[in-house]
Amino acid sequence: MNAELIVSVSGIRDTTRDAAIEFAAEMDRRDVRLSLLVAPRLKGKYRLVDDLATQAWLRGRRARGDAIVLHGYDQAATKRRRAEFATLPKHEAKLRLTAADRVLEQAELRTRLFAAPRWDASAGAIAALPETGFRLALGLTSILDLERNAAQKSRVYGIGEGFRAEPWWCRALVMGAARTARRGGVLRLAISAAQLQRSGPRQAMLDAVDLALFHGAVSDVYRWEPIDLMRAA
Repeated sequence: MNAELIVSVSGIRDTTRDAAIEFAAEMDRRDVRLSLLVAPRLKGKYRLVDDLATQAWLRGRRARGDAIVLHGYDQAATKRRRAEFATLPKHEAKLRLTAADRVLEQAELRTRLFAAPRWDASAGAIAALPETGFRLALGLTSILDLERNAAQKSRVYGIGEGFRAEPWWCRALVMGAARTARRGGVLRLAISAAQLQRSGPRQAMLDAVDLALFHGAVSDVYRWEPIDLMRAA
């Protein structure tokens, strides 16, 4: 059974957009689609609503088959070393999810997919997701279908955004990705756009993708299929 390859990029903003564009071009040459993790607010007073160029690029990528995934709301307001949704109670998570959903709707980037910053969501945040219209929750070691209450076990191999980026880690990631691709199942690779600006991490991610493809992995994106559509199929 061929592995399913899902490659995601986070932290896309005005200062990292060019690196994301270059990486997307590399993926296009390999016929690999991307899952783009988008946050309305980031550190440094960044606001997606004010970044029209990034909005347009994201919409264009989605039109080509990439997926948009909500990746938190206001990471800048989060305490240092703590992921935004890691400890939130349900009511506070719901407020942030609702606010983020409105921003993405305004930017014509609305999605029903959610990945908490650093892939870490509290039980309260998970409980709030379906009440705010989300259907898929992406965690560090699983993909949770909130409609069906079913989890698919699969870990993230990442660089940046809570993962290490040292050379030894990049080498380990490439080897781990190759092993997962050989065994089949779902191979989830993730990198922050900031790390794509560095030659070492960027090359490691390209190597991991190329090895996965060499072992027969098939490109896919994070997605959720409605129950009625699944029955019809």
